[in-house]
Amino acid sequence: MRTFVAVEISDTSILEKIQKFQEEFDIDAKPIKINQIHFTLQFLGEINEEQCEMVKDQLRKITFSRFNLSLKGIGGFPNLKNPRVIWIGTGEDGAGKLAEIADEIGIKLGSLGFQKDKKFKPHLTVFRIKHRIGDISLRMKEYETVEFGTQAITKIKLKRSILSPKGPEYSDLLEVNGNEK
Repeated sequence: MRTFVAVEISDTSILEKIQKFQEEFDIDAKPIKINQIHFTLQFLGEINEEQCEMVKDQLRKITFSRFNLSLKGIGGFPNLKNPRVIWIGTGEDGAGKLAEIADEIGIKLGSLGFQKDKKFKPHLTVFRIKHRIGDISLRMKEYETVEFGTQAITKIKLKRSILSPKGPEYSDLLEVNGNEK
């Protein structure tokens, strides 16, 4: 099964603002479904049932205090001259805490042989771009400081992803709740 560890966005007002942005920002790209907007803390790839149980055991050991994370600004990977992904960024306030959780996940799952494929950069993917669309840096300027709201980060999830022609279908395998402050 194809798996990843994530923090989901559940605040409906934030999701509505993201959806509005997706509708207004008219580019030749595939918008991410609103019910699938999340931070990927670590992608695990294909694992079997036994590995899944070991991953769950390690994730259950992770402790963190709940915190707030502001979502603001727009960017692109690898760059805005030839983007493949358009993303929403985070404010400094909770970004460090999210990175700490990602690091702890990396350490715990590293003990099982899972390697991080890249350094964690907190972002929410909102568009995937299949075809070259050219330089959109000027167009993105107006969205540099747009604010989407503040999400309470209360849990992390181990998610399963089933790929289909209609796009990925996600389901929850495990939920780990953060501690009250």
